[in-house]
Amino acid sequence: MITPEAAWQRVVETTALSAAVTRPYLDCQNHYLAAPVCADRDIPAANRAAMDGFALRAADTQSGPATLRIIGEVAAGSAAVPSLAPGTCARILTGANVPPGADAVVRVEDTTETDTHATIQISAKVGQHILRRAENAASGEQLLAPGTRLHPGALALCAAVGCAEPSVYPLPTIAIVTTGSELKNASDPVESHQIRDANGPAILTTLHAHGFSPNGWQSVPDDLPQLTEAIGQALQNHRVVLVSGGVSVGKYDFVPEVIKTLGGTIHYHGIAIKPGKPQLYATCPDGQYLFGLPGNPLAVLTGLHEFVLPALRRLSGCPTDQCRPLLRLPLHSDLQIKGKRRHFQIARLITTDQGTTAEPIPNSGSSDFVSGCQAEGMILLPEGNPPLTAGTLVDFRPWRPL
Repeated sequence: MITPEAAWQRVVETTALSAAVTRPYLDCQNHYLAAPVCADRDIPAANRAAMDGFALRAADTQSGPATLRIIGEVAAGSAAVPSLAPGTCARILTGANVPPGADAVVRVEDTTETDTHATIQISAKVGQHILRRAENAASGEQLLAPGTRLHPGALALCAAVGCAEPSVYPLPTIAIVTTGSELKNASDPVESHQIRDANGPAILTTLHAHGFSPNGWQSVPDDLPQLTEAIGQALQNHRVVLVSGGVSVGKYDFVPEVIKTLGGTIHYHGIAIKPGKPQLYATCPDGQYLFGLPGNPLAVLTGLHEFVLPALRRLSGCPTDQCRPLLRLPLHSDLQIKGKRRHFQIARLITTDQGTTAEPIPNSGSSDFVSGCQAEGMILLPEGNPPLTAGTLVDFRPWRPL
C-alpha cells in the first residue's frame, strides 16, 4: 500500500492534457482556459456616468447653488455628445458617455430643474460620479489567465470583451461501470442477498455536480468475460473509465486481471487510508485512464473526491495545485479515532456565531450510506490519528463544488 499523497503524485506524473480547442463561449461552462482572455479595448471605453443626473463643469458649482442652462441629454447607448460650455449642463443617464467639457456628474437628487435650466444644490468635485476610461482594465490587459475555470461570471466577461470562441481544454469523456452479481436497479424488487446499486448514481450525480457529463452507468455481474468485454468497450469510447467494485483481493475481484488482459499498467493498488483502502489506478495503451473504486459506498465517495475528481480536473486543464481544494476549519466537537491506518472522517458543516466548523458524523463503517448521505466532506486526520479536541483546526475536503 502507498500513502494518499504518493497515490496522487502517481496520478500527476502519468496524466496529460488533450490538445486545446476553440468553441463558442456558451458551450464552455466548466472548461478551463488554454489561452488568456484579454480586454479588446479599454473598459470602460470612455468616461461614463455612474449616476442619473447632470453632466457639468465642476467649476460652475463652486459658489453655492448654481443655475445652469440644459443644452441636451445623453442616454446610455447614445452617440450624441453635446459639448459643454461654461454655464451649461446636460441631462445624463447611468452608463452614458460623459460629454466633452464636462468633468463631473451631479445626481438628479441634488438638483431641481425646469424645462430649460437645472439648479445644482451642491458643490461638485472633479471626477464625481464618473467612471474613468480604462478604470476597470486597459486595452490588451489580461483578464482571465490560462487555467481559469469558466464559471458564469467568467463567461459573461468573455462576452463583454468579444471573446466569442475562447481556447479551452476539452473535458474528458467518462464511462462508469459498477460490478457485482448482487446489484439490482432502484426500481427492482430485492431479496435478502441482493442490494440496489447506489454507487452508480452516486458517482454519476457527483460528476454532474462538478461539471462533468457522463451519460449513465453500466452494471456488470462478477463474471470475468463479461467484465472484460464491458471495460474493454468502455475504454474504446472514453478517455476515463471508473469501475466500482471488484478491486480488492477476493475470489471475484476481477478488475486487476481485466486491466492486465487489456494491456494496462497499474500504478497503485491499495492506499493506506480508511475508508478507501482497496482502490487502484491504471493507464491503458491508447492513452486512457482507469480508476478502480471500492464497492462500499463511503469508500467509493472517498476515492472519488480524493483522487478521481482531482484527476479529472487535471485532465481538463486545472492547475495541479488547484485540483484538490482543501479548507482549514475548526473542529465542532471532540474526535478520537482508533486504528493505525490513516483515517478520513465524514463530516458536515455547522455554522456558529464564530463561523463555520466541521462536525464529525458517527458511522458504522464504509458501508454506512445512511450516515454518508449526510456528509458534506471529510476531515483528513493527521498520521497516527491523534485525538483532537473541539476548536482544533483540521483539514476538510469539501464534497460539494466551491
